[in-house]
Amino acid sequence: MPRPVRGAQLLNRRIELAQITATMVKELREKTDAPMMECKKALTEAEGDMARAEELLRVKLGNKASKAASRITAEGLVGLYISADAKQGALVEVNCETDFVAKNDDFIGFVNQLAELVAKNDPADLAALNALPLGEGKVESTRAALVGKIGENISVRRFQRYATDQQLASYVHGGKIGVMVEFSGPAELGKDLAMHIAATKPRALDAGGVAQADIDAERSVAEQKAAESGKPAEIVVKMVEGSVQKFLKEVTLLNQPFVKNDKQTVAQVLKEKNAAVSRYALYVVGEGIEKKVEDFAAEVAAAAAGNA
Repeated sequence: MPRPVRGAQLLNRRIELAQITATMVKELREKTDAPMMECKKALTEAEGDMARAEELLRVKLGNKASKAASRITAEGLVGLYISADAKQGALVEVNCETDFVAKNDDFIGFVNQLAELVAKNDPADLAALNALPLGEGKVESTRAALVGKIGENISVRRFQRYATDQQLASYVHGGKIGVMVEFSGPAELGKDLAMHIAATKPRALDAGGVAQADIDAERSVAEQKAAESGKPAEIVVKMVEGSVQKFLKEVTLLNQPFVKNDKQTVAQVLKEKNAAVSRYALYVVGEGIEKKVEDFAAEVAAAAAGNA
């Protein structure tokens, strides 16, 4: 009797893996740009674990398989407000369902009003922001009325406010990427720094600000790649540490080559200008949000079948 049970378990496992492959290979390919067969092999080896499969592809294919972090799928706008004296400022992100609505004048006006409200009122959280007066009511009632007028769902996702004795600079690219920088030094340098951050999207100011989970993930990939090199253990250790340090330089603002002069790092430019960066905020619209993909052909077919 045990044999048939084990046989059934193996069959179920094969069916399960086949189902995972059918539903997830396309998603992994879109995330990594890796060949379809490589995605299938990685998912099979990872037993359907998408994150592990992506890591396996990175080990095998290198940085060609790291597109996921830069893919933005949700719509909306980043709003930004800086006071006239450059001492107070705010970034907000407001999401909507389509890019068409993101270009609507009423929607744009709502986003800009929220940024100014945050800068001037310093709400503690989204609930406090929603309770602030706006128009003929509160932020939340104004949002709800806008949803009714436009006919599309709108949500206030997040905000960041700075108040400083130094100065603030900002940059918004196409309404989709917003940056606010607290710094000291020449005013024109602040704008250049904000544009640099929008272009390179650093994860932190310096290595101390990089999440340990990100460092651990990079170290894991480096260790697997180094182990495949066949080099002596002491060389492998150096290879891994070198890869981690290279990663930290690439993702930290102060260590990045400055976009206007790649012969110098940002830290070197700041020193030359007798300037400093205290902190920065970077918003990319829809970052981390998966947008529902509409299959209109399938919807029409389903509707036709339902009416048959």
